[in-house]
Amino acid sequence: MVTVEPLISVRNLVKTYHLGDHAVHALHGVSLDIAAGEFVAVMGPSGSGKSTFMNLLGCLDTPTSGTYHLDGADVARLSRDQLAAVRNRKLGFVFQTFNLLPRISAVENVELPLLYNGAAPRERRSKALARLHQVGLQGRERHHPSQLSGGEQQRVAIARALVNGPSVILADEPTGNLDTRTSVEIMAILQGLNREGITIVLVTHEEDIARYAGRIIAFRDGRVRTDNPVDAPMRANEAICESDPRPTDGIP
Repeated sequence: MVTVEPLISVRNLVKTYHLGDHAVHALHGVSLDIAAGEFVAVMGPSGSGKSTFMNLLGCLDTPTSGTYHLDGADVARLSRDQLAAVRNRKLGFVFQTFNLLPRISAVENVELPLLYNGAAPRERRSKALARLHQVGLQGRERHHPSQLSGGEQQRVAIARALVNGPSVILADEPTGNLDTRTSVEIMAILQGLNREGITIVLVTHEEDIARYAGRIIAFRDGRVRTDNPVDAPMRANEAICESDPRPTDGIP
């Protein structure tokens, strides 16, 4: 029998911050695996450790102790430059506040990760346009963020996260600034990407959003308290159609 390594594997992950003489224990010995192609929701109250965990998965921070393997490589001990290379090649990030540059167009925002890679201008534009079309933004490519709705801005952010072909999308409260229908539309996009094989790790405080994932991990006091599969994940496209029969063009 062939054993398949998990895409993400953490063991005894500890993160401690020192504020003067005071030590803040953000994570206490977290161990878990995430397989390639999973859609995982991470939940927990403020201060539970979920954001710290996401930062470690995203190679935005390093653990105090413990191991973190991503796609078979031990990334917990990499240098800052090496972590930046991993972020650029393997990870895509989507944030609650979109983090778009306001003075450039949607397509130029999506091009940014490719610019950092040194890709040629024609390649950058072609890939960026393809990703914008993938998330349903045909005809909005030249618009600036201020000319786009919140949902459209989040679609630009998802296109930007996708443009380098990552193995994992890390989404930190991606629906936190959106209304209910738009939130479900964003979840439809993420579910579509997951069906294509991209691993999704979603941080959310909303239980109804977490139900679109196939697995829910709950943190409390820096520890994993529960880790359970979702028996029947909600289907975002079906939820859209039930609440509003308008067409859902551009949603996978």
